[in-house]
Amino acid sequence: MRQNRSLFRRFLKVHFLFIFFPPIVLIFFSAFVGFAGSIHEEDLNTLNLFYITVLLFSFIMVAFVVLSWLFFLKLRKRLTYLQEFMSFSATNHSFPKPISVQSDRMDEIDQLGSSFNWMIQQLEDSRKRENEEESLRHRLIANLSHDLRTPLTILRGHVTRLNEESISLEGQNSLTEMNHTITRVGELMDDLLSYTLITSGKYPFHPTSTDIGRLVRASVAAWYPAFEEQAIRIDVDLPVEKTFYWEVDPKWMTRVLDNLFQNVLRHAAKGEYANIVVDIENEQIIIEDRGPGMNNSSDERGVGIGLSASKYMLKKMKLKAVFTSNKNGTRIAIGRA
Repeated sequence: MRQNRSLFRRFLKVHFLFIFFPPIVLIFFSAFVGFAGSIHEEDLNTLNLFYITVLLFSFIMVAFVVLSWLFFLKLRKRLTYLQEFMSFSATNHSFPKPISVQSDRMDEIDQLGSSFNWMIQQLEDSRKRENEEESLRHRLIANLSHDLRTPLTILRGHVTRLNEESISLEGQNSLTEMNHTITRVGELMDDLLSYTLITSGKYPFHPTSTDIGRLVRASVAAWYPAFEEQAIRIDVDLPVEKTFYWEVDPKWMTRVLDNLFQNVLRHAAKGEYANIVVDIENEQIIIEDRGPGMNNSSDERGVGIGLSASKYMLKKMKLKAVFTSNKNGTRIAIGRA
């Protein structure tokens, strides 16, 4: 970008004039007073050249200070306007808007404004591309989840038909494993589709003041038969008389708990233990198991999709989950962000 005018160069020019021009004026003034003194020697006795010089330089200094003050006042005003315009978007949580720039002046501050406008344009283009790619990815996942259901249904039909045939025990075990794998793939597609709907804003979000103790008790009661079927011993600490409230969407919070309980069944059932606590004092929900840990879980992977959806929903509700995992088990503590 070509710089048409320089703000600071103009400042230096004006001030250099105040440095060199007054001495010249003083020299001419002194010469005039000296010439007049040769004609009027009586006036020279009453005129003190020293005081005239002091007065002249005092005027020069005052003019220099006033000019500098006006210059920097104008400079500060323009910089303050620029700073307020740049910080407006951060204060109001909105996308920044371009700054008006005088192209005929185009000094250093205008150049800064032009650079800011160029940056905004680049960010806007990048955001548009990101939104387009995100929309394309969501459509692709939704279509893929829908298209894969048909072949999975066909495979399950063939597995059911083969189960009715007389085959060896090894074949029966293979069919059982195939049926189990088909079920897992279907669950993963459901998780992926749910995550896509949630992140694309198509899953309704209605936060309200929610009794967390009551919500967790209802969720544990719904999952208790599934834990019991897998022979998982459950220790619960769910106070009835005391509770606390969070500003969350009850459906979203229930879905988060469903994802976490489902992960316990999928990856920590061998530990045969789960501990669910509602910590009233610290306002936390704590879920513990004695499985192999998140980094050493079984071959039934796919835990990442459910946890990613849970983390997204918790962040949306201004909550967070702290994971502590090792070979002896996993501890998840949900609290305020």
